[in-house]
Amino acid sequence: MEAEPAQHPRIPAPDHHRDVNGGWLRPAVFGAVDGLVSNFALMTGVVGGAVSNGTVILTGLAGLAAGACSMAAGEYTSVASQRELVQAEIEAERLELSRNPHGELAELAQLYVSRGVEPELAHEVARQLSRDPELALEIHAREELGIDPTDLPSPLVAAGSSFLCFALGALLPLLPYLLGATSLLPALVLAALGLFGCGAVVARVTARSWWFSGLRQLVLGGAAAGVTYLLGWLIGGHVG
Repeated sequence: MEAEPAQHPRIPAPDHHRDVNGGWLRPAVFGAVDGLVSNFALMTGVVGGAVSNGTVILTGLAGLAAGACSMAAGEYTSVASQRELVQAEIEAERLELSRNPHGELAELAQLYVSRGVEPELAHEVARQLSRDPELALEIHAREELGIDPTDLPSPLVAAGSSFLCFALGALLPLLPYLLGATSLLPALVLAALGLFGCGAVVARVTARSWWFSGLRQLVLGGAAAGVTYLLGWLIGGHVG
């Protein structure tokens, strides 16, 4: 009997790059920024309508709860759908490997040839890699589909991080009112600091300068709040 090929442990690649897969980072950052901007804009809109502080607090709490649940549900559905699509493509590749192993081996060898490897060496590398069906599937998925079957984003992680970070962001401009503030100024200052801080944190994972990213987020959030305040002021005078 022919001896089975030795099973070699897979050595993970060095972990020296930023997380760019979006499993938790994208929904966390987006959730925090969206929670801060949307809830602060919502609160400034009702303040512009000259409502009571109790109404501002109720509006802020409602915006926090509704927005956090909506973000979590949206992230879960989005990531789950993406994951199901990727898994379907992986299963299609698995089926092709079992039906046409020689054709898939030749395809992998040709891929290495196109990257500058000598044909004989490329074929030998592809042949050795194809001896392990799971390793072959992983390599074909990486090379042909551009995905890592072992590192798919989790819908629960995305939903949880989005929910938590949206709630924290939305709580920031609401906090002064919960502590007894009677004007928009403390919430405005805290929201401005939060917007700049969120932008600066984003710069840590995008390699963009922290001050540019912070100022950009501050301007965008401030513009959204200004527009909603103006709308609240205009509409509040007619429905009050």
